[in-house]
Amino acid sequence: MNRREFLTAAGGSAAATTAVAAGSAAAQEGEGGGGSTQPDWGGYLSGANVNSFTDARGQSEVTVTVGAGSQGLAFDPTGLWVDPGTTVTWEWNGEGGGHNVILEEGPASGLDSGAPVAEAGTTYSYTFENGGINKYYCQPHQSLGMLGAVAVGNDVPTVQVGGGGGEKELEELGVPIQAHWVGSATILGIIVTVIYTFYILKYGESPNTGTGRNG
Repeated sequence: MNRREFLTAAGGSAAATTAVAAGSAAAQEGEGGGGSTQPDWGGYLSGANVNSFTDARGQSEVTVTVGAGSQGLAFDPTGLWVDPGTTVTWEWNGEGGGHNVILEEGPASGLDSGAPVAEAGTTYSYTFENGGINKYYCQPHQSLGMLGAVAVGNDVPTVQVGGGGGEKELEELGVPIQAHWVGSATILGIIVTVIYTFYILKYGESPNTGTGRNG
């Protein structure tokens, strides 16, 4: 191997080291991501205040706060996933004025708390027997985003929410996220290149004779 070939190989090794490190960092970031499965609300909760979610399957009783949020105009949790036979109790906290719970769409016929109430400590309970997705609202504040939904049973449409999954390119991750990987690989590549270059310059083969030089 002559000097030019050796230098090319050294440079290639350094570049490969950097690429492998960067690739490993990207793969690790992708594998670390994850999401959660939620019922598909069909966009109903996209404009809801708070917009929190609780998977309460396995629980026989669940409580939803009425009057949550900074202005008291939200249900919390906004989205709820329960088993058939679960009793959900809405509990007023006294914030945001008068509220009620009115079914807009879904199999939970009879879901209706009546006239709006403002008093803290008021409760309304409903036992969900039929599977499906129920969308409800507060009548006085529906236009302000006081919406909620209850999914019942496992046989409901679902979506994957949040998380990444799969390998991501370095530019998708952003330099600050994996800067330590890229920096370390770059420094290692430079060190390897310098060592190989020094070795060739001092002990490399002569292109004319094919024998080593002694300094």
